[in-house]
Amino acid sequence: MGGRLLCLLLMGTLCPRAWADPSFAIDYDRNCFKKDGTCFRYISGSVHYFRIPAAYWRDRLLKMYMTGLNAIQVYVPWNYHEPQPGLYAFQGDRDLERFLDLTSELGLLVIIRPGPYICSEWDMGGLPAWLLNKKDIALRSSDPDYLNAVDSWMSVLLPKLRPRLYNNGGNIISVQVENEYGSFPACDYDYMRHLHKIFRLYLGDEVVLFTTDGNTHNELKCGTLQGIHATVDFGPADNATKSFELLRRFQPTGPLVNSEYYTGWLDYWGQNHSSSSAQLVSRGLQDILEMGASVNMYMFEGGTNFGYWNGADFKKKYLPITTSYDYDAPLTEAGDPTEKLLAIRAVISKFLSVPLGPFPPPSPKYDYGVVKLQKVGNLADFLDIFSPGCPTVTQYPITFEDAKQYFGFMLYRTRLPWDTPDITSLTDPFNGVHDRAYVTIDGSFAGVLERDHIRTINVTGSAGEWLDVLVENMGRINFGSYLSDFKGLVSNLTLAGDLLKDWVVYPLNIDGPVAEGWPHGGENNILRGPKIESNTGPTFYMGTFQTAARGDTFLKLTNWRKGQVWINGFNVGRYWPARGPQVTLYVPGSILSTKDYNNVTVLELESAPSGFRAFLIDRPILNGTSQAV
Repeated sequence: MGGRLLCLLLMGTLCPRAWADPSFAIDYDRNCFKKDGTCFRYISGSVHYFRIPAAYWRDRLLKMYMTGLNAIQVYVPWNYHEPQPGLYAFQGDRDLERFLDLTSELGLLVIIRPGPYICSEWDMGGLPAWLLNKKDIALRSSDPDYLNAVDSWMSVLLPKLRPRLYNNGGNIISVQVENEYGSFPACDYDYMRHLHKIFRLYLGDEVVLFTTDGNTHNELKCGTLQGIHATVDFGPADNATKSFELLRRFQPTGPLVNSEYYTGWLDYWGQNHSSSSAQLVSRGLQDILEMGASVNMYMFEGGTNFGYWNGADFKKKYLPITTSYDYDAPLTEAGDPTEKLLAIRAVISKFLSVPLGPFPPPSPKYDYGVVKLQKVGNLADFLDIFSPGCPTVTQYPITFEDAKQYFGFMLYRTRLPWDTPDITSLTDPFNGVHDRAYVTIDGSFAGVLERDHIRTINVTGSAGEWLDVLVENMGRINFGSYLSDFKGLVSNLTLAGDLLKDWVVYPLNIDGPVAEGWPHGGENNILRGPKIESNTGPTFYMGTFQTAARGDTFLKLTNWRKGQVWINGFNVGRYWPARGPQVTLYVPGSILSTKDYNNVTVLELESAPSGFRAFLIDRPILNGTSQAV
């Protein structure tokens, strides 16, 4: 017994760190992070589990590890996990803890950014749209209604993170408080202090908390807070020395960190595809590392805004973000290594040991050929399926938020109040179409109204005919002052200058029936409603294809205008090749079947080409000709 005790004592003397508790902290005297008592710096990359199917999480993380990264940075979108107040979703593609388990298995440290606001070009910056049920709520402020919702969410999320903190034996080394708050006009220090207290309450006093802000004086002034480590973000076109000198005015000591070093940029519908050269990005990265700073590359893989999750910006006009979030990142939307990744890996190898061994190959890509589609019917003919409950009858239009439907589409219906045999103006005088409206009269497509772009169309019809206005939510604003972005008809339309009244409003749940197999099989294959030969207006089409091999592919809808696509019930996202620059939609192989027919469901909102064909090809087209708006 005595010999064993002596041996243990000797081991503790010779190898004291073998028995020390893990620790991660800031050494303000040496201007570094301290990991287990030794100065440490991280080279990290951003990856978003919510933009990548769970089946591919390990693949993406392994490629990041093999690039030489020793950490990853990840947001947690509140609206993705609490779609309705008190209703939480942490399963499947939303299984945050499984994702974090994979990072730990691969030996990657984690910098986590739990919000409550994340931006990330994600709908409403990650804030749940149900917050807008209280119309005058002051988001990202000390408004008690907002704080109560934040506190409730953090009481669920943060306890999941606490056992995963590095100081508790996990791999999370730091946690961000809010996000780029200096870019928000409120500049409410009481709000930031409240968040600081909440994070300390649930995560303890030892965890490293940090803020991230842009490299301007005003952003750092309103975004930083005493007691929280301040970091800055900037891209390869910025001067790293000047950016860090500015940061030092607000934080004289401590490790220098660029929390968002931009490897590329996002795309908007109707603008050119963003790109940046591998040489520029790798040279800027080397400059940062030569200064001894830690860095996170945003993005390392962007992924995809599946479904309706894309956000939007407002820069004098509303700018919705594309389905692809490829970001021209080192790993493509489909997770493939690029020339940029190889250049970054070469730079990292000068500062850290890069793992040996073969780099994981790109995932298989397949050209499955032509998918023949057939017309199912006009959307308005299936209201019994998509809106089985009673519609809302109202004198004036209500918003999506009023109807407690936060994504997708709603149908607004009224009758023409008089005969309009001559061309008459249907107008959105107050720019109240949020965001795009597809107008039909008595089943005939009349045109499109679009927020900030198309405010008037000409119509004709007879008194009593149905005027249908299908409104599409194209994504809530995710950055800046206009986060309270209500959707639907947020103000009234006029016909020849007179306000239209007496609306019947149908919230539409399209995803539910499609996920359950509609319209494939049975009587749903039969064209319903009046057999109008025109292929214009909101209309469903369907088709199938088979494959013996399962791999990623890209859906191309040549000469189709705009709409939404589901494959095997999975909402692949919005297409808009008529506007560009994105032409193809990424289809992950994980959603395909090699045993059964693969079902394709298309909701075309404007007009389908003759032939009704779609193509599944083996490469993306993200830089197609755009129609500038």
